[in-house]
Amino acid sequence: VFGMLHVHWLQSCANLVQIGYFEVLDLLGEIIEFPILKLNGRTMEIESTFHMYVQPVVHPQLTPFCTELTGIIQGMVDGQPSLQQVLERVDEWMAKEGLLDPNVKSIFVTCGDWDLKVMLPGQCQYLGLPVADYFKQWINLKKAYSFAMGCWPKNGLLDMNKGLSLQHIGRPHSGIDDCKNIANIMKTLAYRGFIFKQTSKPF
Repeated sequence: VFGMLHVHWLQSCANLVQIGYFEVLDLLGEIIEFPILKLNGRTMEIESTFHMYVQPVVHPQLTPFCTELTGIIQGMVDGQPSLQQVLERVDEWMAKEGLLDPNVKSIFVTCGDWDLKVMLPGQCQYLGLPVADYFKQWINLKKAYSFAMGCWPKNGLLDMNKGLSLQHIGRPHSGIDDCKNIANIMKTLAYRGFIFKQTSKPF
């Protein structure tokens, strides 16, 4: 992603182990960045990237806190597509990547439940937008990590990278960089023999 004020990151990852593909997603506050990585569940390599900035409508002016946290400045969101338009582009991308094929198993992966349980459905409800079915099931990477490693990553990606002796990629709270970290953590856990399974459903 994940509050509902200013910005929120959504991270998801699509993987094919017994699944096929992971889509890695990250959102924050009001959604201003929508990054997704397509991760092959067999090779655990990134095959495709979806990344768009979103024009905020509830809080059109980014706060200094938001910019400091995410690195996103006003000029990066001004004139960008609305959330509705971005979700339409996501659907087009999913179709182009073969992720809507009923014979292809894929699932989103997020760092926590917030992105797909609270953030995205809450903003869609506020704006009167439908939530696609593929956003309604996911893998919470924190839960997967705790199953694999026997401890809960209280500080999210930072703790997971530390626990796996991985270097943190890019800037914390950058949506696209968070997705890259999620993918790297998944790859490392998979190489250790961990099998990813769906962990969460919305209310």
